[in-house]
Amino acid sequence: MPVEGGSSSSSALAARHPKQKRKAHSLSIRRTNSTEERPQGILRGDMLEGQDSKLPLSVRNNLLDLFGQIEREFENLYIENLELRREIESLNERLTGDGQVIEGGDPTKGALKTKASHSTSQLSQKLKTTYKASTSKIVSSFKATTGSRALCQLLKEYVGHRDGIWDLSVTRTQPVVLGTSSADHSALLWSIETGKCLLKYAGHAGSVNSIKFHPTEQMALTASGDQTAHIWRYMVQLPAPQPPPDVNLPCDEDQDSSDREEGEVDVEGPCEVPTVRFATATLKSHQGVVIAADWLVGGRQVVTASWDRAANLYEVETSELVHTLTGHDQELTHCCTHPTQRLVVTSSRDTTFRLWDFRDPSIHSVNVFQGHTDTVTSAVFTVGDNVVSGSDDRTVKVWDLKNMRSPIATIRTDSAVNRISVSANQRIIALPHDNRQVRLFDMSGVRLARLPRSNRMGHRRMVCCTAWNEENQTCNLFTCGFDRQAIGWNINIPALLQEK
Repeated sequence: MPVEGGSSSSSALAARHPKQKRKAHSLSIRRTNSTEERPQGILRGDMLEGQDSKLPLSVRNNLLDLFGQIEREFENLYIENLELRREIESLNERLTGDGQVIEGGDPTKGALKTKASHSTSQLSQKLKTTYKASTSKIVSSFKATTGSRALCQLLKEYVGHRDGIWDLSVTRTQPVVLGTSSADHSALLWSIETGKCLLKYAGHAGSVNSIKFHPTEQMALTASGDQTAHIWRYMVQLPAPQPPPDVNLPCDEDQDSSDREEGEVDVEGPCEVPTVRFATATLKSHQGVVIAADWLVGGRQVVTASWDRAANLYEVETSELVHTLTGHDQELTHCCTHPTQRLVVTSSRDTTFRLWDFRDPSIHSVNVFQGHTDTVTSAVFTVGDNVVSGSDDRTVKVWDLKNMRSPIATIRTDSAVNRISVSANQRIIALPHDNRQVRLFDMSGVRLARLPRSNRMGHRRMVCCTAWNEENQTCNLFTCGFDRQAIGWNINIPALLQEK
């Protein structure tokens, strides 16, 4: 999570309070078929000579042995597959021969040969099934179906921050722009179509941990590691649109890029753009890092979540503190407001998230959800009566506000989940992961797609947040990560649901 006053990728990652992220180092290993094929006079250290690595020689030798074992396993599997292929071809020839003998022959012999042919066919089918099962795991990792090629298209990359990007959001008023908040103490506004930076907010003295836009006015709300939240106005003019890039990759492509994993996007920061340095209102009541903030329906009040274990409710016009929401046992990680009702949900490192009800001015009720076993990184509302929560326990749960005792769906993943988002129209859940993946699920927990991640596109570090934009009958998904860039995607929803 964002840190107070963080200004570099390394320091911010090392000081993340909820969970520690460790940079993975890429290895360059010289390939060899087996240890027996090495000349006796050549040691492993000689094989690695000239390769730049900080690993001890003993560790590298151990890795060589492990990779050698993996390669031998693949060789054995390949040989076994070749033998199975030959047996299948032989059985097919026998089946063809049996069919020729039966025609015009003795009926009794024909019956016997029919039985033999039937048993041979069963054996052939069994061999085919075995062959398919033995190769499916390998083939499925590399094969891309033709029908999925139009599901996810790269829209634009937004590069300009000097440190990791914690959060991003899309304006709800015209002109529609993208906002990003970063550990470099700034928030930037971007043209979605051109990728050009339009405006910079530089009023915070610490990491900017979240950004949300007013529902009807050109105002932004940012939360920061300097223990404050700022409300500031912006005015931008969109540049002329550019032709979209000719990029079309399948959502299930999973080509790893370990050589790019530990590098970030090298930039000199955005070009000279208008800069806002002073806030319209500053909210100062917290005693710790303000990790998130959001507007209540109508935009007259805001809620903030902090590492001081409390959430605060403020009046926008007067900056006055209205309520302090206490009850969490550990630091808060996120807060979210309902799009149409006066409801707030806060998540925490105490493995719970809480629903706060302000619909009745005289009664402020709270409900506690206890469905996770690790830090709840975010909990968000859908347009209907659902809450979706994500956690470091590698699960995402869908809850019904009318029956909050148990989740109605559980999504199990292979990596911790960060700040999730749900599309308003189709209610598709976008999951950003620590392992750089972004996966799409429906509300029943069925996986729909995985965004492309290859040598040419995708995030190089953990993905921190996702945000949807469904304006003008198009569906865009935006992702940001600690590799200092945000990425926009065009999602073909009809094709996605048809694939389902």
